[in-house]
Amino acid sequence: MFKRSCNTLLAVIMLSLCTGCTNPIHLPGTSSVQEPAPEPAPVPHTVPPEPEKPADNPAQDSLPPQHASSAGTQSDSGEGKNPPADSEETGGEEAVTVVADPDSITVLLNKHFALPKDYRPQDLIYPAVPFLDPKKNEKHLMRKEAAQALEKLFAAAKKDGITLMGVSAFRSYTTQEVLFNYYVKQDGEEKARTYSAVPGTSEHQTGLAIDVSGTDRKCAAADCFAGTKEAKWLEQHAAEYGFIIRYPLGKEAITGYQYEPWHIRYVGKKIAEEIMGQKITLEEYLHQVPVSK
Repeated sequence: MFKRSCNTLLAVIMLSLCTGCTNPIHLPGTSSVQEPAPEPAPVPHTVPPEPEKPADNPAQDSLPPQHASSAGTQSDSGEGKNPPADSEETGGEEAVTVVADPDSITVLLNKHFALPKDYRPQDLIYPAVPFLDPKKNEKHLMRKEAAQALEKLFAAAKKDGITLMGVSAFRSYTTQEVLFNYYVKQDGEEKARTYSAVPGTSEHQTGLAIDVSGTDRKCAAADCFAGTKEAKWLEQHAAEYGFIIRYPLGKEAITGYQYEPWHIRYVGKKIAEEIMGQKITLEEYLHQVPVSK
C-alpha cells in the first residue's frame, strides 16, 4: 500500500511540472498507449475561374452592321495629327501631312492628309434624325452646322417618301484604330485600305461626315446600298443641303477609296453644289490630285 501511495504522489508531481507538455506522460500503473493525432482538416478544392474569352470582333460595339458584306464596305474613318505641316508615317508606307486648320468646313482628309490625333470638335451635338441604333452614343454626334443641315436633308427626303437612317457619324481616333485593325485582320491591310481609313486620316473624326442608309439594315453602308431609291435621292439632292457624295463612282484613283454612295460629307451648300454639279471630288475642287493608293 505504501508503494502504491508513493507511485501516486510521484505521478501528481510529474503532472504539475509538465503543464503544456505535448508528449503524453506515462503514469505508473496506467496504459502507455498513445492516442493517434487528429488528421489535418482537408483543404477545400477551388476551381479557378475560366478566363474570359476574347470577343470574335473587338470592335463589335462600334461596327456598323454593314461589314457582313464580303466586299468590305466600311466607310472611310480615321483621325490624325497636329497642325505643323510636317510629313510623318501614319500606319503605312505613305507619308501624311497634318492639316493646318482641322476646324475648317472644307478640311481635306485622305491618305495624305490627317487631323491631329487628339482632335475632337468642340461643337458636337446630336442631330434630331433617326439612327439604325436608336440608343444615343458617340457615333451619332456631328458638328452643329452639319447636324442642322442633316436634319433638313432627312426632312426633305421624308417629304419625298424616302426614309433615311443614320449609321455612323463621329468617330474618335481610338475607335477608328480598333476598326481599322479589325479589318486588317479580316481582309489584310492592302484590301482594308481600300474601304477603311488608317487612323489619323478619316473624315468621321471631323464631325462633318456620316454614313446613311435606308431602313433596310442589310444594306447599311454596304455595296447593295448603291442603286437603292435612297442612294439615288442622295445623289440628286444632297448638295441642296450642303453635302457631297464623298467617294463617287469612277473616282477611286483620286480619292483612294472605293465607291461609297452612303458616305456623305458636309462642305456647305455653295461648294457642295459646285462639286456635285461638276461631278468632281473634294480633291479636285481643292486642286489636290492625284491621291490614290
